[in-house]
Amino acid sequence: MNFNEAAVFSKEFKRLAKKYRSLPDDLAEFKKVLIVAPLGTGKHFNVITKSEKCIIVKARLFCRYLRGSSLRIIYAYKEEQSTIEFIQLYFKGESLDEDHDRINEYLKGSLHILA
Repeated sequence: MNFNEAAVFSKEFKRLAKKYRSLPDDLAEFKKVLIVAPLGTGKHFNVITKSEKCIIVKARLFCRYLRGSSLRIIYAYKEEQSTIEFIQLYFKGESLDEDHDRINEYLKGSLHILA
């Protein structure tokens, strides 16, 4: 499984990682889960959009620093390429919902992805 990040995701990750020191390790654990079950399992994963190219999923990201799953992560799963691209990461207390404009931008192909 290959993992990529949108440039905006990388910025959000760096900002949140300064606040929540366990975040890099938490994301590594999350990636292990995605390798086994790319669309996730249980109630903590929700498919937002399905297109011909990819499936957009919103999931709870458990953060040890926060002692809970208050972080949300949006990613695209491309089954044919066996790739997961992270699109958005946010703290539930700061933003109530995902950024629909960013998801649409990603689906149109104009969102810059870093390898």
